[in-house]
Amino acid sequence: MRQLVIDSASEACSVALIEAGRVTDHRHEVIGRGHAERLIPLIAELSGGGRADALAVGCGPGSFAGVRIAIAAARGLGLGWSIPVRGFSTLALVAAGAADAIAAADGALVVMEGGHGQWFVQPFAADLSPVADVRSLLPGEAVTLSAELVVGNRADAFVALRGAGTAIAALPDARAFPGLPAAALRDDPTPIYGRAPDAKPMATV
Repeated sequence: MRQLVIDSASEACSVALIEAGRVTDHRHEVIGRGHAERLIPLIAELSGGGRADALAVGCGPGSFAGVRIAIAAARGLGLGWSIPVRGFSTLALVAAGAADAIAAADGALVVMEGGHGQWFVQPFAADLSPVADVRSLLPGEAVTLSAELVVGNRADAFVALRGAGTAIAALPDARAFPGLPAAALRDDPTPIYGRAPDAKPMATV
């Protein structure tokens, strides 16, 4: 079975084709902004136009726009190609990209940019299973968490602020998908925002 994997929840736009647990083609670009314009062309650049038998999409947390773009693209392709679409946590994908180091360290804390001056943080065990739910914290709060190994695009900042630990700077990379535990996949790919929405509903009178 050929599987298309996509994630655009961070400044990276990442897509890969997986067959029998092996990456057969991929594209990974750090673009900052412009995911809506770049994601579908990246998929089209893959062998066979990215056509696959199943699709998996990163559901965040991360950029609100990036998360929604990836899920909308996944749903559209799934409908157009008549293939199943599943979702996974973007933080779990980041952890999977550092699987060997996390196993050696007996666990790690994934720390990613969360916007509004906050970081998304989530601890993972040596087998990449989540130890706790994702949280959105100010840096000063985040560094009170115990972590010898820190992975993510705010790992360096975390270790520098805490003054201890080992950092692995990393972004979500679709090529790491084969390392995700089966339990990381969800049948209903809906956004994982990691914090309350910025917009508040108007109070009713």
